[in-house]
Amino acid sequence: MNKTLFAGIDAGSRAIKIALLDAAEGRIVATGACDQGVEQAARADALLADVLASRGLARDAIASTVATGYGRYAVAGANETVTEITCHATGVHHLHPEAQALVDIGGQDSKFIHLGANGRVTDFSMNDRCAAGTGRFLEVVATRLGVPVDALGETAKTADSPAAISSICVVFAESEMIGLLAAGERPANIVAGVCQSIAGRVAAMAGRLPDGAIVFTGGVARIAGMDIALAAALRHPVTLASDPCMTGAIGAAILAARRQGGSV
Repeated sequence: MNKTLFAGIDAGSRAIKIALLDAAEGRIVATGACDQGVEQAARADALLADVLASRGLARDAIASTVATGYGRYAVAGANETVTEITCHATGVHHLHPEAQALVDIGGQDSKFIHLGANGRVTDFSMNDRCAAGTGRFLEVVATRLGVPVDALGETAKTADSPAAISSICVVFAESEMIGLLAAGERPANIVAGVCQSIAGRVAAMAGRLPDGAIVFTGGVARIAGMDIALAAALRHPVTLASDPCMTGAIGAAILAARRQGGSV
């Protein structure tokens, strides 16, 4: 009997995500995520076991596995590794076939990826040298202001005048925030200003925008209002991905199937 189950493992800088694809049905049948850790291989292996168990499946049901993300080479048992750029493009096209570009903002980098036919990558820009345009910036803000990361979006909604955050380095930006707080600036205005700053950095590296849909993915996409800030910076509508944290893992699972002759 031919195996039709394929796994995609996205070992990102902040979390590990796994998607299981049933190629016969052409759909994702299970997903799971956990925080990244020092023992990446062990955490990925344990998460895969949990995801399989949730569907009553055994490990030998998997025909092939593709790993992606920063920690992809540390994933034991993967049959192949593929860059996260290709995997995110494939995952976004599967979830949003109308997409002509995607923005992915994760913990350590941000990307603007242009898509062609069938989700093929035609061009991309990436910021992986400075934390000021990534989720790490929001973590610094949350720590400094004593606000949970998940609550930053709701905090920003109460802003009446977003603060201007001009520093291009997250270290200097933190000093700038300290100065703003000392001057009596409201935390909500600072958070809103940081969200606008991150969106502006993405817009600056985007290049020529497509006429069609731009889809927003990555952990930062879960921050309420970031899609609005991004749309304003790009001056273009932005669609929030239906499963923003899973696009890389979903794309990896699809590529695992295609490399075994599947037509997903």
